[in-house]
Amino acid sequence: MYLAAEKKKEIFAKHGGAETNTGSTEGQIALFTYRISHLTEHLKKNRKDYGTQRALQLLVGKRRSFLDYLKKKDIERYRAIVKELGLRR
Repeated sequence: MYLAAEKKKEIFAKHGGAETNTGSTEGQIALFTYRISHLTEHLKKNRKDYGTQRALQLLVGKRRSFLDYLKKKDIERYRAIVKELGLRR
């Protein structure tokens, strides 16, 4: 499995404040970014995998929603997470 429990804990510890804080906006955005990069690599090898392509589009939409929420709520946290994850915005 590409996303082990240890990797999730590591992502949430780094971006969410604590590994048990799985509901934080920054942690969710970081987790979606990790999953998006994994699916992108998969699609580079399997370009006709339309199910994965749809899942990727849904994940990008969810991450976009979280980023819009964070931008509206706290612009400094938004700028920090975009810079830290290297997102184009």
